Amino acid sequence: MNEHAIGIFDSGVGGLTVLQQVRHLLPGENLIYLGDTARVPYGTKSPDTVRKYAVEAANFLIQQQVKMVVVACNTASSVALELLQHRLDVPVVGVIEPGAQRAMSLTQCGVVGVIGTEGTVSSDAYPQALRQIKPSVEVVSAACPLFVPLAEEGWAEHEVALLAAREYLAPLLASKIDTLVLGCTHYPLLKPTLSRLLPDSIRMVDSAEETARMVAQLLAEHGWLNDQVQGGWQFYVTDVPHRFVRVGEAFLGTELTNVERVTLDFVDDITS
Repeated sequence: MNEHAIGIFDSGVGGLTVLQQVRHLLPGENLIYLGDTARVPYGTKSPDTVRKYAVEAANFLIQQQVKMVVVACNTASSVALELLQHRLDVPVVGVIEPGAQRAMSLTQCGVVGVIGTEGTVSSDAYPQALRQIKPSVEVVSAACPLFVPLAEEGWAEHEVALLAAREYLAPLLASKIDTLVLGCTHYPLLKPTLSRLLPDSIRMVDSAEETARMVAQLLAEHGWLNDQVQGGWQFYVTDVPHRFVRVGEAFLGTELTNVERVTLDFVDDITS
């Protein structure tokens, strides 16, 4: 047993979808969540910038003595996961591989759609992960840059979100996909809006649940599962917390009283 917390980070509120699933599957675990809200979104930043941000976020979680780091951000997972796994002395879990595995278990026609940030889509991380499982899979990707700001603003079910989603999904629907990967941890917040546009034959893949299963598996393998009845949680943000609290409370359905603003230590060289 290991009572140290699981550390989870994202650029903003999106990673709360992963935290929620980890909490559901592993209620005894203590959780520390960092939302890098001063620099959201990561998806429009260059790969080098995202790697730097990811290292700074992970270093903060390590300072909190976490036993595992979960990169609850598809953009950071796509460009920084291997770097973090090399730098850190604790297990590091991303969200892309679990999502890809789930998508390939669902698709019947072999045509999978992926929506994500500009950074995730341009990295080609999902097509690579999907084709490692089945080389013949056809992947149709679309960047949806407005989705993260809409989710951060609490407008995930607003008519503006519906209009944007209709434009973003049109080429994927025309390609006859039967599975849609929500390639950003913010996007599950838009599920009600996306469901209004998708036919029942298209299955949505939210990698948060699969990521939680991977976390549970790794903790069990290390003998690190916390068997207390109910773990605690602590939230940190890098900007004023009011928007994070407002959207986070609405999503998690509970009051967030333990949200603290922090400044991350600057990292100049991410190669060492």
